[in-house]
Amino acid sequence: MALARAWRLLPTLSAFALMFAAGTTSPVPGGRMTDELEVLWGQTRLLNDSNGDQTIGLTMDKAMGSAFGSKTSYLFARIDISIKLIPKNSAGTVTTIYLISQKDWKKHDEIDLEFLGNATGQPYTLHTNIFAAGEGGREVQFRLWFDPTVAFHTYSIFWNKDQILILVDGIPIRQFKNHWEDGVPFPVYQPMRLFGCLWDAEDWATQGGRIKTDWSQAPFVAYFANYTASGCTPSAGGSWTCGQDPSGSGSGSSGGNDWMAPAQGEALDDDMKQQQLMKEMQSKYMIYDYCTDQKRFPNGFPKECGLA
Repeated sequence: MALARAWRLLPTLSAFALMFAAGTTSPVPGGRMTDELEVLWGQTRLLNDSNGDQTIGLTMDKAMGSAFGSKTSYLFARIDISIKLIPKNSAGTVTTIYLISQKDWKKHDEIDLEFLGNATGQPYTLHTNIFAAGEGGREVQFRLWFDPTVAFHTYSIFWNKDQILILVDGIPIRQFKNHWEDGVPFPVYQPMRLFGCLWDAEDWATQGGRIKTDWSQAPFVAYFANYTASGCTPSAGGSWTCGQDPSGSGSGSSGGNDWMAPAQGEALDDDMKQQQLMKEMQSKYMIYDYCTDQKRFPNGFPKECGLA
């Protein structure tokens, strides 16, 4: 059942080149969001300009929040969406985009980006987490290096059978590799659907719950635009049409042409540069990493923390 480590190394590194070839840098809002997304609940605002471009405004008051979801589920994808977060006093609010499987909750997969609001003048926290086979607890947090309430910024999830990458304005900030062969769960079997949500979490979101939501500021609004998704939609006949069986048996119909696999002979220079850039961003802006939390794991860190 083991993957070949050497076979996996090239696509793991080369995914960085795929990300940056797309040139994702702070795009302006554009496109009809409701072509790809559907409003699920709450007082969601749809803003249309004269060019037909559309922005979704998720709102929250004391009665309820709001949410949207993608019309398509994917098994491996690149998701990009531009977000303008709640300005001023956003304490207690959580603005979220996440991919999640929708069948067996006890074994669900999930990739979370949660923007934790704060008091006026205090920075947002970007809280990321990854679940696989129902196992989560892989939290990594960042302080954003810009004010995310002034303009739209683009947040991206790149997910294939080798790794998960999280990017901000095209800059990689987190990588979670597939260590299936070492017994670490990784999302490879279950299609996931994208959701966006604005909800109240005043019991924990801001400074551990010490600062509560100021409902006199409601309704709170976060804006979403420029949604794009490029991915594999699995057929009813089996998920392996989207990529090779992670056991290495090649039992799928992909015939070796795995989704988002790198081109043969692709240079690694840019990949190494992006790896270094990611490390620099983490050294400057990462404020929590579960893999360094000795108080939480006094008997040893999770297995993936010691794997390259």
